[in-house]
Formats: sequence, structure tokens, C-alpha cells
Amino acid sequence: MDQNSVEDFTPLEKAVLDALGTIKDPDLGKDIVSLNFIKDLKVEEGVASFTIELTTPACPVKKEMEQWAHEAVSKLEGIRDVKIRMSAAVTKGSAAEGKQAIEGVKNIVAVGSGKGGVGKTSVTVNLAIALAQKGAKVGLLDADIYGPNVPLMMGIVGQPHAVEDRIQTLSNYDVRVMSMGFLTNNDDTPLIWRGPMLHSVVQQFLRQVDWGELDYLLIDLPPGTGDVQLSITQTVPLMGAVIVSTPQDVALQDARKAILMFRQVNVEILGIVENMSYFQCPNCGEQTHVFSHGGGSTTADNFGVPFLGEIPLAMDLREGGDTGKPVVASNPGSPCAAAFVQIAEKVAAQVSIANQQSLNLPVIE
Repeated sequence: MDQNSVEDFTPLEKAVLDALGTIKDPDLGKDIVSLNFIKDLKVEEGVASFTIELTTPACPVKKEMEQWAHEAVSKLEGIRDVKIRMSAAVTKGSAAEGKQAIEGVKNIVAVGSGKGGVGKTSVTVNLAIALAQKGAKVGLLDADIYGPNVPLMMGIVGQPHAVEDRIQTLSNYDVRVMSMGFLTNNDDTPLIWRGPMLHSVVQQFLRQVDWGELDYLLIDLPPGTGDVQLSITQTVPLMGAVIVSTPQDVALQDARKAILMFRQVNVEILGIVENMSYFQCPNCGEQTHVFSHGGGSTTADNFGVPFLGEIPLAMDLREGGDTGKPVVASNPGSPCAAAFVQIAEKVAAQVSIANQQSLNLPVIE
């Protein structure tokens, strides 16, 4: 809140602000008053009403924040009731020098892996839907030009059309999607393109698609560290990257290469996801570590980046991808869906932290 508005407050309203100033955002490390989260504060006839505007609707401590605020203000003498409205305004980081932002898109997050077969697209699709379920405006760009699996996994059939000079996205599960898979006539027809053609189509998907107003645009990268990755990292202001790996050493070795690639081009690593972390028996609940276990968290520690969580090897995850009904939407009560929701919340939190740091606002430990 700005100083002028504070001066206009009554003594009881100032007391409410002081009480709210004791509540710290655990991710951003500052109190919610200093972070300007408190809006429309009023105290009338002993009823305190205000809005807490968070930096993302996917805040992992949203319910706790509301409870802390209610408890802090309820203790004040002269307050008989507290009415809190929770809202969110997703923050936007500053664009990197020499890189043009995409109109209407606040945060661009790349999801990559050092190798194929680790379930990167499955992770991207479910993270996108989980963020949308939380109330965020989400887009998903399938940048795997040679193997565009997003349309199948998202259950989208059709071809996009253009309005004037802007290609329109197709949507499902409240996620706006663009993929080369929409533009090929035969699902089995391979694309045999050289690097310059890849660069051209990726830029078209970024610049000539009508993405609308988005809080997050997730980009599902192809495996490895090749032309598409370089084209994107060199031309658009990525907020950060999420690295997906499985626990075995061969996957982690390539994941480390992906981390180093992003660091060489000055892209923030938002964290590591360990996919296929374990198989949980649906009958007895016993966990079996089919592909080893814990490599993702160890790699995160070694590189000093966040570990975002583990995703189990689950039948409903595989079935959801094959049928166009991702597990987060089709089976939201499952352990697998819960894991994706928690990881989505952590990704959103890391984006908020990175935005705060880009604006030269220090995170207090």
C-alpha cells in the first residue's frame, strides 16, 4: 500500500494493517503488506474487510494465508468480524535485453529434458491443466515439431484458422494450444526439415498466433539441446525452465546437460521434476522404485536448484495421455493428479520469486 492511502486510514484500520504486517509470504520472504497484497481495506462497525491479492492463483499457501490473516485481525480489540476476499494478479518479469516479449503473455516457461522417453510432454500437459484449474490463464505451445504429441494428449482434433493475420489457437481444459500436429494431414507423416525451417515455424507459432491474455505460456520443448531450444532461448524472454527427468543415471546425465544449456543462455532453472519416480501397487499400496529413486532431488541439490517433486509411474497417467483425458482432469482425486497439482503450485511460486528478483526486489531468507 502506498503511504498516502495509509495516512487516510483510521486508527483501527492502521491496527489491522499492523496485524497483517506480521504475516510473511513463505516464498517471497516478505510480509504481505510490504508486498502490496492488501487491497480495499475498510473497517466499518467493527467489521474488517479487505482483499489479499496474491501473485498467482496457484499459490501453494493460499488457504493458509487466508487463515493467518483472519486469525491475526480477529484478535484486535474493536474487531467483531473479518471478511477476506482472495484474488490474484500474476506478476510479469522484465524482458531480457534484445528479446521481444509476446503480446499479452506474462510468463513464458519452457519444459525440457536432456533426452526423450522421460514423459516430458505428459508432465507439460498436466501442469498446464493444473494451473488452469487453479484459475490461471494458460497456453501450451508444442515446440516438438518432429513429434507433436500434444494434440493427442490434450484430446484436441481440428485445424486452426486465421483471423486477419493471426492464427487462432485450439482449446481444451481451459488451455489454449498450438501444435504442428494441427497442421499435418496425416498423423504418421514425418517432417523432414532442416534447422532454418524449424526456426521459421517456431517463430510463427510464437509471433503470429493469437495467444490472447495469458498468465503462463508453457512450451513443450523437443528432447535434447538442438535448434528449437536455441531458437526459443535466443529470441523470446523465457521466465525460466522446468527440467523433467526419470531417476536412472542415463536420464539424469542428459538432464544435467539440459541444465547447463539453459544456464549458458542465462535462463533461470525453476526446478527439476522426477517422473516415473516409483510404482505404487493399486492393491497393497507398496512402492517399487522401478527406475531407481532420488536422483532428481540429488541433482537439484548438486546444481542448487529447486526440486519440484516426484510423479509416480501410474496406469491412469498413461491411459489419460493415450485417450486425450489427462489424469489431472480425468482422475483429480488420484495420487498422480495430486502430485501434478503440487508441482504446478511450486512452479507458479518459483515464477513469482524469479519475477521479484528480476525487479530487483530482494527475497529475504
